[in-house]
Amino acid sequence: MVRLRQRLLVLLPIVGITGMTLISPPIASSSDDSAAKGAQVYCFMRSNGNGHQVSWEAAYALIKRQKSGMFKTSPEHAAVMITEAVVKDPGSYPDCGKFLGNLFGTGKGAASSSNINSTSSPTSSEWSEDNRYSY
Repeated sequence: MVRLRQRLLVLLPIVGITGMTLISPPIASSSDDSAAKGAQVYCFMRSNGNGHQVSWEAAYALIKRQKSGMFKTSPEHAAVMITEAVVKDPGSYPDCGKFLGNLFGTGKGAASSSNINSTSSPTSSEWSEDNRYSY
């Protein structure tokens, strides 16, 4: 019985600290803030004539540096963050919607009407790892 009490006394502070971490509210403002900053950089650069690659690298570098901790934001998550920021407040990013497709590897910007209306899947010569969702 004494041994059990000693173990509980050792574990209680650990459980208390862990419980406090789980109960505390998530910090969403820093994520939203870095998404907005990334979207602002990407859209500003694209609307001023810069290509996708240089604009993406600048926006992604900014998003990665905004997050503290051991794990950094993946490129896929950063693309989603930028897209969500633009869709959430399109007035702040005028004409940026036409560039969002480039974030997901289409390389074409806005989709052409022939691609939208087409129901056939890509041929083997058109398929690649980057455009696997283009059909």
